[in-house]
Amino acid sequence: MTPLGPDSVVAVVVTRHRAELLTEALAVLGRQTRPVDHLVVVDNGPDRPARDVVEACGIPATYLPSWNNLGGAGGFALGMLHALALGAGWVWLADDDGRAADDTVLATLLDLAQRRGLAAVSPTVADLDDPDRLAFPVRRGLTWHSSRAALATAEGADPDLLPGIAALFNGALFRASTLDVVGVPDLRLFVRGDEVEMHRRLVRSGLPFGTALHAAYLHPAGRHEDKPMLGGRLHARDPEDEVKRYYTYRNRGYLISQPGMRRVGLLELPRFAWYFLVTRRNPREFATWLRLIRQGRAEHFHRA
Repeated sequence: MTPLGPDSVVAVVVTRHRAELLTEALAVLGRQTRPVDHLVVVDNGPDRPARDVVEACGIPATYLPSWNNLGGAGGFALGMLHALALGAGWVWLADDDGRAADDTVLATLLDLAQRRGLAAVSPTVADLDDPDRLAFPVRRGLTWHSSRAALATAEGADPDLLPGIAALFNGALFRASTLDVVGVPDLRLFVRGDEVEMHRRLVRSGLPFGTALHAAYLHPAGRHEDKPMLGGRLHARDPEDEVKRYYTYRNRGYLISQPGMRRVGLLELPRFAWYFLVTRRNPREFATWLRLIRQGRAEHFHRA
């Protein structure tokens, strides 16, 4: 295959056992007004292969099955490296449970990145079931916003861009040169926190990036994992699923020990101590949280 040109866009999608959702996501990719030049799909579950979905999507594509489940972190790392090896000028990331909100998302992101000289730009991540709401609350200054309108009309807001904040695995567009600086996701994290770790590196690089307020990516809402305490003034992320909880807390321990996040880490102990001991009244779960945090700090990245 001849190398792609410097203006080319390679979309990278990671999937596992969700062929129906992948079909919907790739259909929207195939309708973009600025066409995707090449598609790379990393399949973490080739025992139930998605090859037929990829081959039928109508985009020039590479299907990469991985018999070792690499998780989101390893899947995106593999796909992004393959995109760079193809000669991509831009790399566009997407998961299989979300999709671009309309046919102009890629064109909007690319235009904004070029006009503002951005190293990376993501769309606003909207609730799949209620696109006027955000899938994940976003803080602007000291205020948390839960709707797209509130985020875009906040006092002093740039009408086009929310700088310094981006959802990197939900429709973010990277310059290839940006990945030379910040790298690709850390395979060891597997899932949960891998996006935050990439965001940390992007912030520390000093490269300009942000969220495009006029482009949206639809994703299932994640608010159910954020459990309220102190009358809803604070929240603690506590997934119901044991495996998700394992990776969430273990990886958090690693993250808050890294440069750029250590101040955040100082708040974690009192916040989760209050959540588990006062709100939940469950010392055993607090002990499990402490064990997993210490495991992450020690970089003991064993699979669940």
